[in-house]
Amino acid sequence: MASTQPGSSGPLPGAALRNCLAPAKLNLFLHITGRRPDGYHALQTVFQLLDWGDVLHFTRRDDGVITRITDVPGVPEADDLVVRAARLLQSTTGTPLGVNIEIDKILPMGAGLGGGSSDAATVLLALNRLWGLGLSRQGLQELALKLGADVPFFVFGQNAFAEGVGEALQSVDLPKRFFLVVSPAVHVPTAAIFSEKALTRDSEVLTITDFLAQHSSDADWPDSFGRNDMQAVVTEKYAEVAQVLEWLSNLSPARMTGSGASVFAAFRSKAEAEMAQAKLPASWKSKVTESLDSHPLFAFAS
Repeated sequence: MASTQPGSSGPLPGAALRNCLAPAKLNLFLHITGRRPDGYHALQTVFQLLDWGDVLHFTRRDDGVITRITDVPGVPEADDLVVRAARLLQSTTGTPLGVNIEIDKILPMGAGLGGGSSDAATVLLALNRLWGLGLSRQGLQELALKLGADVPFFVFGQNAFAEGVGEALQSVDLPKRFFLVVSPAVHVPTAAIFSEKALTRDSEVLTITDFLAQHSSDADWPDSFGRNDMQAVVTEKYAEVAQVLEWLSNLSPARMTGSGASVFAAFRSKAEAEMAQAKLPASWKSKVTESLDSHPLFAFAS
């Protein structure tokens, strides 16, 4: 690794974190229970971490410069959540350090898998370690909420029952699962779906006990609990999502994650998931992946 003298631009010696997974998430269910006075929607969901996602690489700089050194099509550097997260952490803590950020973009955008939010959380966790900041997990979660409603979950770093706008989190133990995730070639804008008049906003408020009592390892899971309140609106507007849901439901109970467009089904074994994947039309993008219990960078905050 390059070495520089103190006060010069570029990386400090030995100061890098590479191959940092920013895991995707699934919403095992997603209920919208109302709209808050500030305009945000109140929701309840269970977030499931996946062993699949974008991969980020960080090289610390001693000159205070924060830069994304890989291009992300359609996302200007100044607008990228990874850059915004790094600058927010830098300005909040007053650290004189900077960073070069590289991104291996794996997850499709607009797919409901939390890619951008997870990337931002990985930046907060990684730079907390790389810059030697020592911020608590709670402190990082408070910063994360300024970046987006899903970002605190990824900093929280465990599968969780979430309420509020998604920031009120309680950890849950979930069974080991393999998932087949199918991503239609459409980009579903979350804000536009939330603004749809047809969106249901009056789901009954449940408790984590309700979920834990009904959630099981039965073969019909995830249909054993809840639904995705956004699914009907998305399938009405995007025929491709409706087509994937109908097709995949013939193999196993399927559900849309987040505001779409990705659809998932759960299986007890990787072999079962791969058998289902082999039956998909060749033109559909899909991934067989397994569940995670915690974020790979969980130890970077306490």
